[in-house]
Amino acid sequence: MATIEVNGKSYETDEEGYLVNLAEWNADVANYIAGTESIAMSDQHWEVINFLRGYFDEYQIAPAVRVLTKAIGKQLGPEKGNSQYLYELFPYGPGKQACKIAGLPKPTGCV
Repeated sequence: MATIEVNGKSYETDEEGYLVNLAEWNADVANYIAGTESIAMSDQHWEVINFLRGYFDEYQIAPAVRVLTKAIGKQLGPEKGNSQYLYELFPYGPGKQACKIAGLPKPTGCV
């Protein structure tokens, strides 16, 4: 286990940097984690992060990339529901990296 400190509060993470207590997630934590991943959060990033959190709330699972791509395409349109767009936003993997920033567990099937 490791901890990160954001605005004077400590948050526990696993050895890969995913939040242990998903309920502690907030926008400041997301921005901090994004910074450690060399990502400057834009509206497009937040759109994917908020989508992921809603998906997780509904299904209690972080989607794998293929499922994520399809679901985003349905909700946000085909220009956003493709892996090229998602990899431009999250170069180290839209499933893995976006879920980490969203305070969600690592998707099953991600290495």
